Amino acid sequence: MTDYSDKKPVELYYWPTSNGFKISIYFEETGYPYNLNYVNIGKGEQFTESFLKISPNNRMPAIVDPDGPDNQGISVFESGAILQYMGRKTGKFYPSDEKKKVEVDQWLFWQVGGLGPMGGQAHHFRNYASNTLDYAVERYTDEVNRLYGVMDKRLADREYLAIEYSIADMACIGWVLNPERKGQNLDDFPNLKKWSELMLSRPAVQRGINLGKERRHDLSKDKEAQKILFGQKSR
Repeated sequence: MTDYSDKKPVELYYWPTSNGFKISIYFEETGYPYNLNYVNIGKGEQFTESFLKISPNNRMPAIVDPDGPDNQGISVFESGAILQYMGRKTGKFYPSDEKKKVEVDQWLFWQVGGLGPMGGQAHHFRNYASNTLDYAVERYTDEVNRLYGVMDKRLADREYLAIEYSIADMACIGWVLNPERKGQNLDDFPNLKKWSELMLSRPAVQRGINLGKERRHDLSKDKEAQKILFGQKSR
């Protein structure tokens, strides 16, 4: 593993969610030094003035790198942008070869624009909706099923989504965890299931997913947290 002992730690603003896992896995895989800053989204810490200066969209994860371009500090929000930034910075899990980079970018943006949002909506309507909204439940459950099918076909003849293990795989694994909460059964997607098992066999992936595990709780039973998370308006 690369020696980063001369590097200043990156400040990681994080909560243990599928989006947060993307970045914690990356740091665990590379060994790049970081300081962990929890942002308790169930208590509204994402709305603090100090955090909004880093992440104006009031979402985590976000990072502050004291050793940014031209030796200047830089903050980065949005998980996909963070993965690309750290990939360029370290040269790890994000290839410099343009053809390989395009392969990674395709699946990274596929996750950011599709798997994540659709998985999040399916999870929300299946587990948090106060009233039964059959159309919404069916719409998003079916779309996650389609997206899982896309992954399953892609993984039929390869181990990882792109040419090799990359930030694209790190971005997707959190959205394949707990598939039943999105109305899915991985037994219906054998190639995806095999990939998931391969990913979870990686010690760094396990460490990234378990980071802050003790702080998680079932938000479907926490009405106050739901008011904060789902009742957000422009502030």
